[in-house]
Amino acid sequence: MSKRALIVGINRYDHVSSLTGCVADATAMQEVLSRNGDGSLNFECRLLTSPGAQPITRGFLRQQWRELFQDFREDVLFYFSGHGTPTEVGGYLVTQDGTPEDPGLAMDDVVTMANNSPARTVLLILDCCFSGSTGNPPSLQAGNLENRALLREGVTILAASRPTQVSMEIGGHGVFTNLVLGALRGGAADVRGRVSAASIYAYAEAALGAWDQRPLYKSHAERLNPVRLCEPKVSDVLLRELPTYFPRSDHEYRLDMTYEETNGAAVADHVAIFKKFKRLQIAGLLKPKVGDDLYWTAERSGFVILTDLGLFYLQLVNSNRI
Repeated sequence: MSKRALIVGINRYDHVSSLTGCVADATAMQEVLSRNGDGSLNFECRLLTSPGAQPITRGFLRQQWRELFQDFREDVLFYFSGHGTPTEVGGYLVTQDGTPEDPGLAMDDVVTMANNSPARTVLLILDCCFSGSTGNPPSLQAGNLENRALLREGVTILAASRPTQVSMEIGGHGVFTNLVLGALRGGAADVRGRVSAASIYAYAEAALGAWDQRPLYKSHAERLNPVRLCEPKVSDVLLRELPTYFPRSDHEYRLDMTYEETNGAAVADHVAIFKKFKRLQIAGLLKPKVGDDLYWTAERSGFVILTDLGLFYLQLVNSNRI
């Protein structure tokens, strides 16, 4: 297993008001992150909840962070759902034993651990109030450097709200987590079924209006590694066939009625190609040159062409990147 995740949800607090949806948030995140859409293993998850087997105190959570990052060189994810609070020295994640005067662990403590870790990539997903302050060291929060994040290459933060905003719960889940779950289940997947941190953010951000909490995305990433793999809209096998049908980017492929299986003159090989073209059309990679119906195009011996998205994947195939 080359990916590990620590997932924390705190409903029960000893000295501040308790919450209702954080354990459900964490449990759902563990379920969706542990396996890809095809059932293959994804992250090896450690789930911590309050109420749970052990109180999630500041000391216990800090130790869990040490174990998460220690001597691990592959992909790491940390998820937190619970209270967050601002202080004069930055935002804090409120642990179960936190008090208004001593709330828990600084959000930037986990960023420091991530920056100092040998992990290839680190993704921090924080669904708590004021989570947008994560990654903004107090020394940078002054003058024209306000809200500047300090992250080493490979570290990404997805925060539920801006540094001055609260994060809401609706329908038994955090608003932000509910969107992240939808993204991970396929809502933010690309043609190949890959869900990245950037696509999760784009999915969540688009769903929230100007009057809602505003999520933040902070990243210093060389590449967008998939957080989860969902069922692809088009298989890599079919993508690699694109140059067979479109040897040039401006190529136009002619159809006729031998491609339509309900026609008496249908040819089996042509029918198979027609079905592949239909999948490419549904995924937005191919379209008729005139109109929008493949059957109508075949009936009139018309042409199909690649869309801009199709041309992009043709380029990837021709560059041996798929």
